[in-house]
Amino acid sequence: MIVAAHPDDEILGLGGSMHRLIHQLGASVHVVILGEGITSRADERDTEKWKNELSIHKRNIEEAKKAIGYHSVSVYDFPDNRFDTVALLDIIKTIEKEKAEWKPDVVFTHHGGDLNIDHQRTFEAVVTACRPMEDEVVKTIITFETPSGTEWRPSTDPKHFIPNLFISFDEDSLHAKIEAMESYTFEIRDYPHPRSPEALKIRASFWGQNIGKMFAEAFCLIRSVN
Repeated sequence: MIVAAHPDDEILGLGGSMHRLIHQLGASVHVVILGEGITSRADERDTEKWKNELSIHKRNIEEAKKAIGYHSVSVYDFPDNRFDTVALLDIIKTIEKEKAEWKPDVVFTHHGGDLNIDHQRTFEAVVTACRPMEDEVVKTIITFETPSGTEWRPSTDPKHFIPNLFISFDEDSLHAKIEAMESYTFEIRDYPHPRSPEALKIRASFWGQNIGKMFAEAFCLIRSVN
Protein backbone atom coordinates (compact mmCIF):
# COMPACT_ATOMS: atom_id res chain seq x y z
CA MET A 1 0.00 0.00 0.00
CA ILE A 2 1.26 3.45 -0.91
CA VAL A 3 0.10 6.38 1.21
CA ALA A 4 0.65 9.71 -0.55
CA ALA A 5 -0.32 13.22 0.44
CA HIS A 6 -1.19 14.52 -3.04
CA PRO A 7 -2.04 13.34 -6.53
CA ASP A 8 1.31 12.86 -8.34
CA ASP A 9 3.36 12.04 -5.21
CA GLU A 10 2.77 8.33 -5.78
CA ILE A 11 4.34 8.67 -9.23
CA LEU A 12 7.19 11.01 -8.29
CA GLY A 13 8.25 8.81 -5.39
CA LEU A 14 8.00 5.31 -6.81
CA GLY A 15 6.33 5.24 -10.21
CA GLY A 16 9.12 3.21 -11.77
CA SER A 17 9.37 0.84 -8.82
CA MET A 18 5.60 0.30 -8.76
CA HIS A 19 5.64 -0.59 -12.44
CA ARG A 20 8.41 -3.12 -11.94
CA LEU A 21 6.92 -4.61 -8.77
CA ILE A 22 3.58 -5.10 -10.50
CA HIS A 23 4.62 -6.25 -13.97
CA GLN A 24 7.78 -8.23 -13.16
CA LEU A 25 7.26 -9.41 -9.59
CA GLY A 26 3.49 -9.81 -9.39
CA ALA A 27 2.88 -7.41 -6.50
CA SER A 28 -0.63 -6.17 -5.69
CA VAL A 29 -0.58 -2.41 -5.15
CA HIS A 30 -3.20 -0.15 -3.59
CA VAL A 31 -2.67 3.63 -3.51
CA VAL A 32 -4.14 6.00 -0.93
CA ILE A 33 -4.12 9.70 -1.85
CA LEU A 34 -5.04 11.81 1.16
CA GLY A 35 -5.20 15.39 -0.12
CA GLU A 36 -6.96 17.13 -2.98
CA GLY A 37 -3.74 18.77 -4.16
CA ILE A 38 -5.08 21.99 -5.70
CA THR A 39 -6.57 24.63 -3.42
CA SER A 40 -3.36 25.92 -1.84
CA ARG A 41 -2.81 27.86 -5.06
CA ALA A 42 -5.27 30.44 -3.68
CA ASP A 43 -5.00 32.50 -0.51
CA GLU A 44 -8.06 30.81 0.99
CA ARG A 45 -9.40 27.31 0.50
CA ASP A 46 -12.50 27.42 -1.68
CA THR A 47 -13.28 24.03 -3.22
CA GLU A 48 -16.18 25.47 -5.22
CA LYS A 49 -13.86 27.94 -6.94
CA TRP A 50 -11.55 25.08 -7.92
CA LYS A 51 -14.33 22.60 -8.72
CA ASN A 52 -13.33 22.17 -12.38
CA GLU A 53 -9.62 21.78 -11.59
CA LEU A 54 -10.36 19.29 -8.81
CA SER A 55 -12.45 17.23 -11.22
CA ILE A 56 -9.62 17.22 -13.78
CA HIS A 57 -7.13 16.29 -11.06
CA LYS A 58 -9.19 13.24 -10.11
CA ARG A 59 -9.37 12.15 -13.75
CA ASN A 60 -5.61 12.56 -13.95
CA ILE A 61 -5.23 10.12 -11.05
CA GLU A 62 -7.04 7.47 -13.09
CA GLU A 63 -4.87 8.19 -16.14
CA ALA A 64 -1.71 7.84 -14.07
CA LYS A 65 -3.07 4.63 -12.52
CA LYS A 66 -3.60 3.19 -16.00
CA ALA A 67 -0.06 4.12 -17.10
CA ILE A 68 1.49 2.34 -14.11
CA GLY A 69 -1.03 -0.48 -13.92
CA TYR A 70 -1.59 -0.53 -10.19
CA HIS A 71 -4.71 -2.20 -8.91
CA SER A 72 -6.81 0.26 -6.90
CA VAL A 73 -6.86 3.76 -5.45
CA SER A 74 -8.68 5.60 -2.67
CA VAL A 75 -8.84 9.38 -2.90
CA TYR A 76 -9.61 11.72 0.01
CA ASP A 77 -10.16 15.44 0.34
CA PHE A 78 -7.83 16.71 3.05
CA PRO A 79 -6.92 20.37 2.39
CA ASP A 80 -3.90 20.93 0.18
CA ASN A 81 -0.80 22.12 2.07
CA ARG A 82 -2.99 22.57 5.14
CA PHE A 83 -2.70 19.14 6.76
CA ASP A 84 -1.44 20.95 9.86
CA THR A 85 -4.95 22.40 10.25
CA VAL A 86 -6.44 18.89 10.49
CA ALA A 87 -6.34 16.78 13.64
CA LEU A 88 -3.60 14.21 13.12
CA LEU A 89 -5.99 11.61 14.49
CA ASP A 90 -8.33 12.17 11.54
CA ILE A 91 -5.53 11.31 9.12
CA ILE A 92 -4.49 8.33 11.24
CA LYS A 93 -8.06 6.98 11.28
CA THR A 94 -8.23 7.25 7.49
CA ILE A 95 -5.04 5.23 7.11
CA GLU A 96 -6.20 2.69 9.67
CA LYS A 97 -9.44 2.20 7.72
CA GLU A 98 -7.52 1.64 4.48
CA LYS A 99 -5.10 -0.69 6.21
CA ALA A 100 -7.95 -2.75 7.69
CA GLU A 101 -9.53 -3.15 4.26
CA TRP A 102 -6.34 -3.82 2.27
CA LYS A 103 -4.20 -5.61 4.91
CA PRO A 104 -0.85 -4.67 3.33
CA ASP A 105 2.43 -6.33 4.24
CA VAL A 106 4.41 -3.27 3.13
CA VAL A 107 3.56 0.44 3.30
CA PHE A 108 5.41 3.09 1.30
CA THR A 109 5.00 6.73 2.31
CA HIS A 110 6.72 10.12 2.38
CA HIS A 111 10.06 10.89 3.95
CA GLY A 112 9.35 12.49 7.33
CA GLY A 113 11.83 15.32 6.77
CA ASP A 114 10.31 16.71 3.59
CA LEU A 115 9.85 20.45 3.27
CA ASN A 116 6.15 19.99 2.55
CA ILE A 117 3.99 19.98 5.70
CA ASP A 118 1.49 17.53 4.19
CA HIS A 119 4.30 15.03 3.56
CA GLN A 120 5.47 15.39 7.15
CA ARG A 121 2.00 14.81 8.57
CA THR A 122 1.41 11.86 6.28
CA PHE A 123 4.59 10.21 7.53
CA GLU A 124 3.61 10.81 11.16
CA ALA A 125 0.16 9.38 10.55
CA VAL A 126 1.46 6.26 8.81
CA VAL A 127 3.99 5.49 11.54
CA THR A 128 1.31 5.95 14.18
CA ALA A 129 -1.28 3.89 12.30
CA CYS A 130 1.21 1.05 11.86
CA ARG A 131 2.56 0.77 15.39
CA PRO A 132 4.40 -2.57 15.84
CA MET A 133 1.80 -4.26 18.03
CA GLU A 134 1.55 -8.04 18.26
CA ASP A 135 -1.23 -8.30 15.66
CA GLU A 136 0.02 -5.56 13.30
CA VAL A 137 -0.35 -6.64 9.65
CA VAL A 138 2.18 -4.12 8.29
CA LYS A 139 5.61 -5.67 8.62
CA THR A 140 7.60 -3.12 6.63
CA ILE A 141 7.49 0.68 6.35
CA ILE A 142 9.52 2.35 3.60
CA THR A 143 9.75 6.05 2.79
CA PHE A 144 10.34 7.63 -0.61
CA GLU A 145 11.66 10.97 -1.76
CA THR A 146 9.40 13.44 -3.55
CA PRO A 147 11.30 15.58 -6.07
CA SER A 148 10.58 19.29 -5.52
CA GLY A 149 10.03 18.70 -1.83
CA THR A 150 12.56 16.34 -0.32
CA GLU A 151 15.67 17.95 -1.78
CA TRP A 152 14.57 21.49 -0.91
CA ARG A 153 15.06 20.94 2.83
CA PRO A 154 17.76 23.43 4.01
CA SER A 155 21.27 21.99 4.05
CA THR A 156 21.68 22.66 7.77
CA ASP A 157 18.56 20.68 8.70
CA PRO A 158 19.24 17.25 10.26
CA LYS A 159 16.23 15.57 8.61
CA HIS A 160 17.74 14.89 5.23
CA PHE A 161 16.76 11.95 3.05
CA ILE A 162 19.58 9.39 3.29
CA PRO A 163 18.51 6.30 1.34
CA ASN A 164 19.44 2.78 2.38
CA LEU A 165 17.25 0.85 -0.06
CA PHE A 166 17.11 0.99 -3.85
CA ILE A 167 14.80 -0.54 -6.44
CA SER A 168 16.18 -0.74 -9.96
CA PHE A 169 14.04 -0.85 -13.09
CA ASP A 170 14.32 -0.87 -16.86
CA GLU A 171 13.52 1.69 -19.52
CA ASP A 172 9.94 0.45 -19.89
CA SER A 173 9.28 1.25 -16.23
CA LEU A 174 10.93 4.65 -16.60
CA HIS A 175 8.71 5.44 -19.58
CA ALA A 176 5.64 4.35 -17.61
CA LYS A 177 6.63 6.70 -14.77
CA ILE A 178 7.09 9.63 -17.13
CA GLU A 179 3.83 8.88 -18.95
CA ALA A 180 2.01 8.71 -15.61
CA MET A 181 3.53 11.98 -14.47
CA GLU A 182 2.58 13.66 -17.75
CA SER A 183 -1.03 12.71 -16.97
CA TYR A 184 -1.01 15.30 -14.19
CA THR A 185 -2.00 18.45 -16.06
CA PHE A 186 -1.40 20.78 -13.11
CA GLU A 187 1.82 19.20 -11.81
CA ILE A 188 4.12 18.50 -14.75
CA ARG A 189 6.74 21.21 -15.38
CA ASP A 190 9.36 22.15 -17.96
CA TYR A 191 13.05 21.37 -17.43
CA PRO A 192 14.98 22.10 -15.25
CA HIS A 193 12.13 21.75 -12.74
CA PRO A 194 12.44 18.47 -10.76
CA ARG A 195 8.99 17.37 -11.99
CA SER A 196 9.89 17.64 -15.67
CA PRO A 197 10.27 14.43 -17.74
CA GLU A 198 13.94 15.19 -18.34
CA ALA A 199 14.64 15.70 -14.64
CA LEU A 200 12.82 12.49 -13.71
CA LYS A 201 15.03 10.53 -16.12
CA ILE A 202 18.17 12.23 -14.77
CA ARG A 203 17.12 11.41 -11.20
CA ALA A 204 16.46 7.78 -12.07
CA SER A 205 19.84 7.61 -13.83
CA PHE A 206 21.57 9.19 -10.82
CA TRP A 207 20.19 6.62 -8.38
CA GLY A 208 20.93 3.89 -10.88
CA GLN A 209 24.57 4.95 -11.04
CA ASN A 210 24.72 4.68 -7.26
CA ILE A 211 24.02 0.95 -7.45
CA GLY A 212 25.46 -0.02 -10.82
CA LYS A 213 22.13 -0.08 -12.68
CA MET A 214 20.60 1.94 -15.49
CA PHE A 215 17.69 3.37 -13.48
CA ALA A 216 16.52 3.23 -9.88
CA GLU A 217 14.54 4.95 -7.16
CA ALA A 218 15.82 5.46 -3.64
CA PHE A 219 14.10 4.74 -0.34
CA CYS A 220 14.62 4.63 3.40
CA LEU A 221 13.75 1.41 5.20
CA ILE A 222 12.09 2.64 8.40
CA ARG A 223 11.11 -0.66 9.95
CA SER A 224 10.98 -4.31 8.93
CA VAL A 225 9.67 -7.05 11.21
CA ASN A 226 10.15 -10.69 10.26
